[in-house]
Amino acid sequence: MPFLRVPTAADDKYSRGVVALRTGSEAYPGAAVLGVEAAWRAGAGFVRYVGEGRAADAVIARRPETVTGTDIGRTRVGAWVIGSGTDAANRTDAERSALLEILQGEAPVVVDAGALDLAGGTAAPTLITPHAGEFARLMDRLQADPSGDRASTVARAAAALDAVVLLKGSETLIAGPDGSVLSVAAGTGWLSTAGTGDVLAGILGSLVAANPDARLAETAAAGAWLHGYAARIAAGVARKGSGHGHPIVAMDVAEALPAAVADLLS
Repeated sequence: MPFLRVPTAADDKYSRGVVALRTGSEAYPGAAVLGVEAAWRAGAGFVRYVGEGRAADAVIARRPETVTGTDIGRTRVGAWVIGSGTDAANRTDAERSALLEILQGEAPVVVDAGALDLAGGTAAPTLITPHAGEFARLMDRLQADPSGDRASTVARAAAALDAVVLLKGSETLIAGPDGSVLSVAAGTGWLSTAGTGDVLAGILGSLVAANPDARLAETAAAGAWLHGYAARIAAGVARKGSGHGHPIVAMDVAEALPAAVADLLS
């Protein structure tokens, strides 16, 4: 996979990719933990968590190497992840302003869950990651034609938003604003469990930050594939290639990422 590489003697934590996450909430602190864990495990050199309260405490308890705080200072951010574990209905005006500032910046942004309503018409290169229900609501907001097959619908959404759209599912579709559509079906049914979308968002942030010159849609497809392969390892079906495997939880997928990366680099 060209989006993964072995660090050389010339690399440092910045060249390996800096990911900043503004995710999680008092109600859903676990989303922040899962996204941060996945960003580290997918190979990021530096991970910032921009938040406070229960979510920040949980992140530091799990991953003490993460730098936390609401002020990122002069940190060179290669990619942002926003929205996981948040609810737009409970968003403050200050939080909305902070998210819009990120979306009007230069660094690419992975937009998930509670920030999807802010997607579209922003300056930053944007990758949005809805599941089926979120995508249906997004189409309603765009007043877009929902008819047609899944691929043509996601392509219309990408064009309308001028963003890359990754529609999650057993077959994940990634559409660019140019009308191109990629398909990834590398996972396992055991992946349909709470929190795995937060893990995917962290993986995407890590790969986007590490591959600044790559096409965003192709990086997204690589991240979706890696997510599915790690899930197969976690469920015990990847290396055997057969069998039913076993139940997993989202953290299992994040923890399987190093083994998945090692397999792909070998």
